[in-house]
Amino acid sequence: MPLEVVLATHNAHKVAEFQHILGERMPGLTVLPYDGPEPVEDGTSFDENAFIKARAAASHTGRIALADDSGIAVDVMGGSPGIFSARWAGPGRGAEANLELLLAQLGDIRDPHRTARFHCTIAVVVPDAAGTPLEYAAVGEWPGRVATERAGMNGFGYDPIFLPDGFDVSAAELAPEVKNAHSHRARAFRALIPQLERLLDGVAGSGAPA
Repeated sequence: MPLEVVLATHNAHKVAEFQHILGERMPGLTVLPYDGPEPVEDGTSFDENAFIKARAAASHTGRIALADDSGIAVDVMGGSPGIFSARWAGPGRGAEANLELLLAQLGDIRDPHRTARFHCTIAVVVPDAAGTPLEYAAVGEWPGRVATERAGMNGFGYDPIFLPDGFDVSAAELAPEVKNAHSHRARAFRALIPQLERLLDGVAGSGAPA
């Protein structure tokens, strides 16, 4: 039977990316956008923030909820921006300002020292009538380095300045199918999907709403 899960984000790009990645591996699964209030992401790690969002979406919708917390970690900056990637330039400044600030901060750093990685934690929360939700998480990392200037129109966030290992172009220059096969989210999903398949098979077999 068709199954639906809610993705705890208001970012349409992420919804489309998750649908693309999951749809190829789990036909019949639909990823829905989240239309509820945004929780306060006051965790101190990617894992904590992913679960904060997934729990909020599961509670608000009563559906199985997915959430990811992701960002770029630059080695010479001690892993920053890290969990602050989405608001690195300040609250409400947006992705463009975040990208430009990071480029400026690395302006004097030579290429060998511009190593970085995209990190993604994906959390899954399954509501339970007894009040004890089931929770799972998986992690994926995509190593590379920060470019000295932006390139490419695909992707979003820091993609135009991230040069993945094994490629001579930015993540924003990769075709979507290539990015979705190699990205930090794809790597996290590869770890999570076997558990997710068993979980959703159980939900479908029980007749419970997804």
